[in-house]
Amino acid sequence: MLMPTEVFIQPSIDWFAISPFTILLAAGVFSLLVETFAPRSYRRPLQLTLVFGSLIASFAAATMLLGTETLTAGDAVAIDGPGVVLQATIALVALLGAAGLAENKVDPSGDAFAARASAIPGSSDERAFTAAGWYSTEIWTLFLFAVGGMQLFVVANDLLTMFIALEVMSLPLYLMAGMARRRRLLSQEAALKYFVLGAYASAFFLFGSALVYGATGGINFDDIAFAIPGRPQTATLLITGVILILVGMLFKVGSAPFHQWTPDVYQGAPTTLTAFMAAGVKVAAFGAMLRLVYSAFGTLIWDWRPILWAIAAITMFVGVLAALVQSDIKRMLAYSSVAHAGFLLVGIISGTNAGIVSVLFYLAAYAFTTIGVFLLVSLVRDANGEASGIEAWRGLATKSPLTAFAMTFMLLALAGFPITSGFIAKFSVFAAAVQVNQTPLVLLAVLASAIAVVFY
Repeated sequence: MLMPTEVFIQPSIDWFAISPFTILLAAGVFSLLVETFAPRSYRRPLQLTLVFGSLIASFAAATMLLGTETLTAGDAVAIDGPGVVLQATIALVALLGAAGLAENKVDPSGDAFAARASAIPGSSDERAFTAAGWYSTEIWTLFLFAVGGMQLFVVANDLLTMFIALEVMSLPLYLMAGMARRRRLLSQEAALKYFVLGAYASAFFLFGSALVYGATGGINFDDIAFAIPGRPQTATLLITGVILILVGMLFKVGSAPFHQWTPDVYQGAPTTLTAFMAAGVKVAAFGAMLRLVYSAFGTLIWDWRPILWAIAAITMFVGVLAALVQSDIKRMLAYSSVAHAGFLLVGIISGTNAGIVSVLFYLAAYAFTTIGVFLLVSLVRDANGEASGIEAWRGLATKSPLTAFAMTFMLLALAGFPITSGFIAKFSVFAAAVQVNQTPLVLLAVLASAIAVVFY
């Protein structure tokens, strides 16, 4: 409570600096109004116009902020080079993801989402809604809020803002994962698992934030970093809080042993949504993790580095070894995503500016390659719909040479084949780790990369 003699200082807000994500969140509100008041026949074109227009505006705003460094909104938001690059990357990934989600020509029944999400799977109502050509246009409201949350996540400068961004990003994705047009029961099962495990991850993050606040007396990253050296008596409380926060973040990036949701959600969710999630969530979560461990917990590098070292090694080998035995291409790519989380952790462990740059490049290269791979998966079909079984892909080169060539090139990039973006990305994170004497971890990463070539 403010005492009578105290003066409340209104926080200064630089509206242009926060425009990349406020544009999207405002568009989400307008999208909700469209969904509420517009006639059904007008909703889809209005929603698509709003989505693509706001994403282009968000990308333009992010590019105009390049070179800007400022704290705004009561120091809750930090605009700097890495944050702006991540925001621009997320906007581009979202544009590609929106194009995939909007596609409605490959499947004769419409796009990848159920005609009416509330209809019971297999019911007469569901068949009637599908026959009438209905679309679940509410997905675009959820989509805009998810992307806006991602944009805020990577520039959040305190634990509370980061938690809010995490929830704004995650909650729409939980819903969208359960709205597949085909295999709806599998989709709803995936959404339930994602939601329950995501709730645990959020709880870990929140509990850890409370402990860090108790140990340092602040939630702002700069305040936390300043307070850590002067409070040795709260070291145990602080380290416990940091570990709990890292558990929540490692769930979002899909690192072992917190990766169990990944294969089920990637397989059960609509493939075009999986494309967006696999790329966008990875970029946002690793971007936020970079800011967290470097800005807030940079002075604790000797405490969190051994933890992330072990997690990175486990994650790489869990991912590549599990991918070897998969018969479903979406599950294989899910475990591939787990392995890539391990490779990205190698760059974070370096604790240097070179490590930051290498992780940013890796995220961009991985995101665009992954979204392309999943969009190609959504195009390959048999009589039952998407042909996600690996055996169904035999003979693709003769049936569709262009699709086969594009898929081959992108898989080579994910494997880190020389001359591809994946090779340059892996080389950069490995080089950053070698510079700080993490050669044993890099050798493990090279071995895991060699194993990954087998399933790619």
